[in-house]
Amino acid sequence: MSTRPQVTLRRARSDDVDFLAGLTSHAEIDPFLAAGRDRGADAIAADIARSDAEPGEFGVFVIEADGERVGTMRFALANRRSGIADLRQLALHPDARGRGIAHEAARMLQRHLIRELGFHRLQLEVYAFNERALVHAERVGFRREGVRRLAYRHGDGWVDGVLFGLVVEDLED
Repeated sequence: MSTRPQVTLRRARSDDVDFLAGLTSHAEIDPFLAAGRDRGADAIAADIARSDAEPGEFGVFVIEADGERVGTMRFALANRRSGIADLRQLALHPDARGRGIAHEAARMLQRHLIRELGFHRLQLEVYAFNERALVHAERVGFRREGVRRLAYRHGDGWVDGVLFGLVVEDLED
């Protein structure tokens, strides 16, 4: 009988740069993340510094399971007046999949952003071909709100982006 891992979510630190660079460039993760992002260690270090300097507007987080780094998530302020945050770059190492870690970490981030930072709405967008992320978003309480048809160049073609939203009233305790 396996036990559920102890999941924690914390802000990334400077000693996480190499882990984050390796994770987001992993062959099973990279194709599912936004294509135009800077993947270098300097860019990741700058994002971590921004996360520390602007904790209510931007965040780079590390997901840990039983004390081991296994993933990452981010958010960025989208609209201050309306309390909207964009969620970005959920990535879980393939060896950590299938144990509910991403679901638990996502719910932790939702509660942090809504209850502690005061956001009203969380939103995210997923490539339409990313079946795992589509299922995950709905499983953790997001509602499918629409599709941006052929919105993103991916490889040699164009792909849809599926939009999801979660508001305070949707948050599960």
